[in-house]
Amino acid sequence: MIPIIKKSLLNGIYKEIKKYDEIVIARHVGPDPDAICSQIALREAIKLTFPEKKVYAVGASVAKFKKFGNLNHINYNELNNPLLIVLDVPNLYRVDGIEGLKYKNILKIDHHPKEDIVGDVDWTDTEKSSTAQMIAELVLYSKLKFNQKIAENLFLGIVSDSERFSLKNTTYETFETVKELIKQSNIDFTSLYDSLYTRPFSEHKFIAFITNNLVINEHKLGYIKISDQDLKDFNVDVATPANLINGYNFIDELLVWVFITEDIKNDQYKISIRSRGPVINEIAHNYNGGGHKFASGARLKTMEEVDNLIKDLSKACQDYENK
Repeated sequence: MIPIIKKSLLNGIYKEIKKYDEIVIARHVGPDPDAICSQIALREAIKLTFPEKKVYAVGASVAKFKKFGNLNHINYNELNNPLLIVLDVPNLYRVDGIEGLKYKNILKIDHHPKEDIVGDVDWTDTEKSSTAQMIAELVLYSKLKFNQKIAENLFLGIVSDSERFSLKNTTYETFETVKELIKQSNIDFTSLYDSLYTRPFSEHKFIAFITNNLVINEHKLGYIKISDQDLKDFNVDVATPANLINGYNFIDELLVWVFITEDIKNDQYKISIRSRGPVINEIAHNYNGGGHKFASGARLKTMEEVDNLIKDLSKACQDYENK
């Protein structure tokens, strides 16, 4: 049985969605499978439940994620005070694709710690494995409808953000939610892993490059600076390192590891950080970033900032070792 408090929350979200004829669903810049899958799954669930509504999933497209569904490109001047649903992001400046949008209210669903986005209706729960788990609970336990394709996307979002149920944010509720998704939709879940983990050989070569060039210091901090030329050499895009970082979770010599990727197009460095002990989101927050205690990111403008971040992360590892 779903708890009464949870049922009331989910019903409140359903009622908020029901009130609006126009809805825009957004997520963070540089999306991962959790963000994209949650966004598209929620759009399709709302459209399936309310065919008369105009529902848009917005933000920059990522070629490798088109298999999950297409995003919408719309003229916001044609909308009349829509509901803005923000998924998987706590910072307004990191919401992708809403420049110029005039919206009436915000509905936020997110599993990151609260920051400056506080929705008029707000479901923030840092105990969840993923935003996809939260959307799955919403479609399972409210009046929103879903089908097999929606269930497949939600399964993939959960699997990706929990790193196949191996990370600390995986709970019994995660497994209960996945069980119900499979039971009610009859998805062939084992075949879905291919869409997440099948990679071109060039990307496997890139993984080898990261492994061979990862610097590990005496405090178990690992880091690598990936240049724009490195990306070109291996024919990968600027989002690829962040999508590979969880693969380094079980290296004995690492407590914290950070990938620094040069992003020429946006004149910045994309920072992805993971930890097996030290809390890192507070440090990331000091560098124009944030996230979970053990999985965070940031955007930096200069190599001086990058080097200072590395020093702070190394100090966090040292303090953790000395406890």
